[in-house]
Amino acid sequence: SELIRGFLLSGMPCSSSCPSGLLALMAPGLALMATFSLPSQAGDRRALPVERSPGVKGRTLILLDVNTKSPVRIISENFLSLQLDPSIIHDGWLDFLSSRRLVTLARGLAPAFLRFAGKRTDFLQFHNVKNPAKSRGGPGPDYYLKNYEDDIVRSDIALDKQKGCKIAQHPDIMLELQREKAAQMHLVLLKEQFSNTYSNLTLTARSLDKLYNFADCSGLHLIFALNALRRNPNNSWNSSNALSLLKYSASKKYNISWELGNEPNNYRTLIGRSVNGSQLGKDYIQLRSLLQLIRTYSRANLYGPNIGRPRKNVIALLEGFMKVAGSTVDAVTWQHYYIDGRVAKVTDFLKTRLLDTLSDQIRKIQKVVNTYTPGKKIWLEGVGATSAGGMNNLSDSYAAGFLWLNTLGLLASRGIDVVVRHSFLDHGHNHLVDQNFNPLPDYWLSLLYKRLIGPRVLAIHVAGLQRKRRPGRVIRDKLRIYAHCTSYHNHNYVRGSITLYIINLHRSRKKIKLAGTLRDKIVHQYLLQPYGKDGLHSKLVQLNGQPLAMVDDGTLPELKPRPLRAGRTLVIPPLTMSFYVVKNVNALACRYR
Repeated sequence: SELIRGFLLSGMPCSSSCPSGLLALMAPGLALMATFSLPSQAGDRRALPVERSPGVKGRTLILLDVNTKSPVRIISENFLSLQLDPSIIHDGWLDFLSSRRLVTLARGLAPAFLRFAGKRTDFLQFHNVKNPAKSRGGPGPDYYLKNYEDDIVRSDIALDKQKGCKIAQHPDIMLELQREKAAQMHLVLLKEQFSNTYSNLTLTARSLDKLYNFADCSGLHLIFALNALRRNPNNSWNSSNALSLLKYSASKKYNISWELGNEPNNYRTLIGRSVNGSQLGKDYIQLRSLLQLIRTYSRANLYGPNIGRPRKNVIALLEGFMKVAGSTVDAVTWQHYYIDGRVAKVTDFLKTRLLDTLSDQIRKIQKVVNTYTPGKKIWLEGVGATSAGGMNNLSDSYAAGFLWLNTLGLLASRGIDVVVRHSFLDHGHNHLVDQNFNPLPDYWLSLLYKRLIGPRVLAIHVAGLQRKRRPGRVIRDKLRIYAHCTSYHNHNYVRGSITLYIINLHRSRKKIKLAGTLRDKIVHQYLLQPYGKDGLHSKLVQLNGQPLAMVDDGTLPELKPRPLRAGRTLVIPPLTMSFYVVKNVNALACRYR
């Protein structure tokens, strides 16, 4: 069978000492487990499908070991990165990026890239003006209070007087008025998105200053995507507006990396004419030439082409691009959304088939990239649980974390260098931080990942009860285990420690016994569960039973582990995500950077 063949290819011997009925597997970062049946959980508002398999017991002890000799992959220190959508110009949130609370939240996820791009990238025009009140789009001052725009300007002037990082403490009334504005603009932005027709956006010099200040103060490296739809009559890229932006950024000595366009495979539906891969490659070469003419950016990184889901026509576009400009970009990028946000259900986030859709996309992208530029780094940009802006109480809930954590684990295990989460803050529901500047469940999950997970990916060895294979049916894993060296930046753990992160999609608890090099080691548990009566729909989470919330605008809470005694069996509660730091393993793969 495919399962046995996969076991043999893994190279992990299973001697006669293996218990009867157990299967040994080696996979970079992924564990293949049997599918177990799942009971209900509080907060799940719909009955979940229950899969039953004859001969499978509800309680199974799983043996787990990790190859500590060498990593199977090494990913970027900035692996988990962030995105801001240009819609924040439209709805006004860009004016509030200097908020101390937002900067504190972003700093928690550093080091990372901050990609400024999205659906409106190709409708964005730079205008070098200094008076933001006169150039701002959207409703005028009389929309809320007569002096609202003046308050923004006064806030800008106060920021200008600060040295170094410019941090603001916005009055509650300003934030309340901004939320009113954003709520109205949200309807406009959704209408544009559903009709696929977008209005032009103007980015002023003042706005660019605010964007860069946010990235710089937060310890994030800004990646700016330029408008690729300014075209000449012969369909070549018109770079005049981009050159103006580049010159301004260089005059301010802004350290920025660059992209060109967003989802070029959709240009025909946006403007009625397409840009093929070959032409897009020539546009990137033109942009590279521009960067080399400007001393500040002569060695700046360039990423692209940020294609959409790799269907047949998109793969053809990517191939055309790689033939012409594969050597021009520093990493090849694409994006992925799992579900249409207009029809998503909570049960969607628990489907292993959905979690696995990304695997085939990785294979397709890697095949093209390795054909033309072997070894070129690959990034997944603009990833989110749902498209169409997400859905309230779903893509911003605890349940969405299953997709997000599995995405991180799968991409790392397959050698994808960076994943850019859409979005840190925006008008939809795919974000990490809401419009009250409160962190959502995926933020806390990301924070734990940043604090505990290092760039070295380790292979795991799992043994567990295997159910009988049903003809024509794919075995779907509902228990997913990944392993990395513990982050070098976490000074609570010595080098050589290992962090496991585990997703349990079963509705029964699972028991894991650490074996081999992990046997009889002290373990620190970080168990993340929904908090409150809403269950999987909850926007609040608890860590080891304690609710997570910011201490104040400038302070994140301490993430306290629960120590487990050496040799104790790990008990994974149903429908949860958890991290386990195995201390003092002295893993050779993790001793050195």
